[in-house]
Amino acid sequence: MDEGIVCGLHAVLAALRQHPDRVAAVWISAERADRRIGQVVDAARVNRVKFHRVPRAKLDEMAEGQRHQGVVARILAASTRRSQDLESFIAGLTHPPLLLVLDGVQDPHNLGACLRVADGAGANAVVIPRDRAAPLTAAARRAASGAAETVPLFQVINLSRTLETLKQSGLWLYGAAQDATEELYAADFAGPTALVLGGEESGLRRLTRERCDKLVRIPMLGKVESLNVSVAAGVMLYEALRQRRGGLRRP
Repeated sequence: MDEGIVCGLHAVLAALRQHPDRVAAVWISAERADRRIGQVVDAARVNRVKFHRVPRAKLDEMAEGQRHQGVVARILAASTRRSQDLESFIAGLTHPPLLLVLDGVQDPHNLGACLRVADGAGANAVVIPRDRAAPLTAAARRAASGAAETVPLFQVINLSRTLETLKQSGLWLYGAAQDATEELYAADFAGPTALVLGGEESGLRRLTRERCDKLVRIPMLGKVESLNVSVAAGVMLYEALRQRRGGLRRP
């Protein structure tokens, strides 16, 4: 497995607590000795992960421009899963699946924010295409605030084919589109569901739109025409969570 850099307190703590076997080492600012840094030190010690006290300049060099908050970890980067494992993953779930599919999100900060909201809303996994999309970089991990270590991320070669696979697995595909006639609040997200959102500029691609069972829109009452993709993901995922906690139920 390749090694990668994780920066920031939340991301490093999550890596130490969720997958300590993949953390090669941790570097901590010699200038910090507060409670939050103490949590990182304790987690490293408990899991027998080597940690080093170094000058902040060393962390700046390792982080390559990313905000590190005084802590950097080097990990074995194995957070993305293969497309061929997706069917068995869905089959192994004991409740109606809830997936977030991102069609061409290019900004790693948006990918990380989507992972974070997916974790918060209880989504089972996030699916992204391999090409023309942001990979799981250090910037994405930091924006995810630990969710990159808790939410399974599937990177697929052919998104259109994967959407067909999800349908065959019993999921309903709801695509977010501002020109849709139906608002998301009229949709039923309580059953097996995949919420499909497009990239920052162009939205859903044509083939992706065609694979969706239904297109829904988020109502926009102000002057702004659309929301940031991670905000839109949050709106839709939490509507799904609301329904699953006692709202609609698909027969």
